This record gives sequence, C-alpha cells and structure tokens, in this order.
Amino acid sequence: MILFPAIDLKDGQCVRLKLGDMDQATVFNDDPAAQAKSFEEQGFEYLHVVDLNGAFAGESRNGEAVEAILKAVDFPVQLGGGIRTLDHIEGWLDKGLARVILGTVAVRDPALVKEAARRFPGQIAVGIDARGGMVAVEGWAETSELSVIELAKRFEGAGVAAIIYTDIDRDGVLAGINWDSTLELARATTIPVIASGGLASMDDIERMTRPEYRVLEGAISGRALYDGRIVSREALAMLKAAA
Repeated sequence: MILFPAIDLKDGQCVRLKLGDMDQATVFNDDPAAQAKSFEEQGFEYLHVVDLNGAFAGESRNGEAVEAILKAVDFPVQLGGGIRTLDHIEGWLDKGLARVILGTVAVRDPALVKEAARRFPGQIAVGIDARGGMVAVEGWAETSELSVIELAKRFEGAGVAAIIYTDIDRDGVLAGINWDSTLELARATTIPVIASGGLASMDDIERMTRPEYRVLEGAISGRALYDGRIVSREALAMLKAAA
C-alpha cells in the first residue's frame, strides 16, 4: 500500500483546492521543489503532482516547477493535468517522469490512452475524477455522462498501470475518502486503483491497513499532510507494518 503525498501546482506554487474550485486555493509552499524534497526526506517513496492550470488550459502551464521537482528528488514522480497528446506524454517521460496521468483525454480519446499504454508500458495511468458518480473533465469544470466504472472498463486489458480515482465532492475538505465507491471501482476492474480526494486523518491510514482495503494500490494525501492531521512517519510505519 503506497501513500502518495500530493503537490498541486497553481501559478508555480503548491496549493490545495477546496472541492476542485480554483478560486478556493490555499497556498502551502511557494517552492514546489523544496516541498518535494521534504516529502522525500520524510520517507515517502512516490510523489503525485498535478498541474492545475494545465488541467483547465489543456496544456502544461507549470512545466518549470515540475522540472525543478524532478531535478530535486530521486524518488519516482507521477504527473497529471493538461497532458493530451502522445508527443506531450513522450516529452514528459523523457524528462524523467515515472508515470503520466491522463484524465480528460481518457474520456475524449480513449484510443490515444490505449496507444500510449502500448508504447510506454507501465508508465500510463488514467485519472478518473467524479462528481456524483459521473466522470468530470476539463479540470473538473464539466461533468460527462459516463459513470466511473464504465470509463474504467474501457481500459481493461489495455496495459494501463493504474487508475487514480478522485471523488471531487470530498477533495480538499478533509471529509474522508469515499471508501465505498473507491472499493466498488477496485473490485470492478483488474487495473490497480489509487484512492484520492479527502484522506483526512490517521484513522483513514488505519483503515487502509485492514485486509479488505488491500485491493487498493494506495491513496493520495494532500491537505491532511500539510496541516499535520496525518503524521508522515507514523503513517508510513503503520502501512509498512501491515504489508
């Protein structure tokens, strides 16, 4: 079970949004590379990064910050937000990303995702962000008519490395992961699922150690790590002991 610390980038700074609203952003660090290095020093083994501006714009907008992160750390980094072409995917992987997360394009052009997974085995993840059980796109600004499980099933057998599932209604408000829908998704697909959106406390970490939750690859934490509700070394030790 992997605990992924999250760095969400807006205008070159580390922020957390509330319910996916760009106008409700709290800045936690104006030096993303330093924040990434801090997470590495705390013992984390993987980093989750989102280019928020890029997700809305449909192209990378925080490239310099991401490149600075990649230069600052040695652990693997996955990135989502505005990555929508094969050339863009390849460019980021060439710069040292371990994994690229495709969200909007997974809805708009699933064939591109399958081709990317074929070309770059083990390095393509699908980001499924949902509001009310339906998939949201364009930086969460639009809701599609696809259900979460319908979208996941499009990529069965395609070689997708992971699904990052975010319940937007829980994101950034410390309400706790939507465990029921996350586990339902994990049981409905053979693709490893990573929970995101709302990880709130050490109680959530304890929950992740229970046998029924081991169907998940891991979970992403943002605000709760930044404000100390989740104590990194204790959380990592707890998950390692349960492995």
